[in-house]
Amino acid sequence: MATAAPAIPPTQPPRLPPKPAFASFAEERRDSQVRLVAAYRLFWKLGFDEGVMGHLSFRDPEFPDRFWLNPFGLSLGLIRTSDLMCIGLDGAVIAGDGFPHIGGVPLHSAIYRDRPEVMAIAHTHSPAGKAWSTLGRLIEPISTEAAVFFGRHGIYDSFAHGEGAALAAAANGNRAVIMKSHGILTVGESIDETAYLFASLEKVCAEQLRVEGLRPQHVPEEQARLISDRFSAYSGWLNFQPAFETILREQPDLAE
Repeated sequence: MATAAPAIPPTQPPRLPPKPAFASFAEERRDSQVRLVAAYRLFWKLGFDEGVMGHLSFRDPEFPDRFWLNPFGLSLGLIRTSDLMCIGLDGAVIAGDGFPHIGGVPLHSAIYRDRPEVMAIAHTHSPAGKAWSTLGRLIEPISTEAAVFFGRHGIYDSFAHGEGAALAAAANGNRAVIMKSHGILTVGESIDETAYLFASLEKVCAEQLRVEGLRPQHVPEEQARLISDRFSAYSGWLNFQPAFETILREQPDLAE
């Protein structure tokens, strides 16, 4: 007598770590401050800083007309949560004792004012991003990581159009903006997502430069669009967690 085939168990959805939940705005703000400073420290370790240039921020969870930003002139490798400045969309200092970032305040306030869906912004003059930006070309989908930006990034001339409302318009619907002969900028729904996208785009730019002059194969457009569409705010948050946990354990003073 034939033995019945064993029943195939139903496919279970993968178990993934959840994003943190908060009991109050104060708790969420504190968590975001720690993550923002962790991103600064990581960017410094990765060599994304350039003198006094470079700034990352997040929109306050309770007051959407305010954002938290690094002060001007302080090394990204030394910033602590107590150094952060809270800035209004009008440029007014609401909290913090440092010098408001002369380049960061107008750029971040313009994007937050005109793009209400954006919760975090990152912009530095990182080496590969700056080098690729001199070509004035979009990233090509030559890898899975590059395909994340397929149809979701743009080219912008900040020398011709400034870093105000026109830049905010260039960020509309995009994960990233390549600022011609200037650098790269990323936006997202959390500092985790935004920092991950920036670090990933920097590596993608380096990847593109390495194959420049060759004829790399592209991910097929249909697949590239699928990869880009499937990448979510949660994907960005999740991909930042290994780096966040590493820098937090290595440099616990960042939360002071």
